[in-house]
This record gives sequence, C-alpha cells and structure tokens, in this order.
Amino acid sequence: MSIKYQRIKNLREDHDLTQDAISKKLNISQRAYSHFETGTRGIPTEILIKIADFYGVSIDYLVGRSDKK
Repeated sequence: MSIKYQRIKNLREDHDLTQDAISKKLNISQRAYSHFETGTRGIPTEILIKIADFYGVSIDYLVGRSDKK
C-alpha cells in the first residue's frame, strides 16, 4: 500500500472517524473514499486538498514527501 493511502487511513482512524463520516465531509460516497484508502483508485487533486485542509496537514505529508504534518 502506498504511503499516501496509509496516511489518510491513519489520520481518519486517529480522529475516530468512520469512512462514512469522512466521505460525507468530503462530499463523496463512502465507496469512493474506500477506494482511495485501499489504493484501488487514485485520489483526485481536489479531494487531496480537502483531506489536507480537513486534517490540517500538508499535501506533502499526505503523499509521503515529508514526515512533517
């Protein structure tokens, strides 16, 4: 599993959120979000930005370019 997929899963779990809860915040289906976490679909840039903003982390952190949140 790619680091970015693992990081979005870890962030979600660290915030005690279900896939359904975060998908609603992102305005996408739970199924689509599930595909992002498992890496079966790439994460569109606009969704990556929303995830970074929601968790208060950088996109570089999400994609594994930095370990600094």
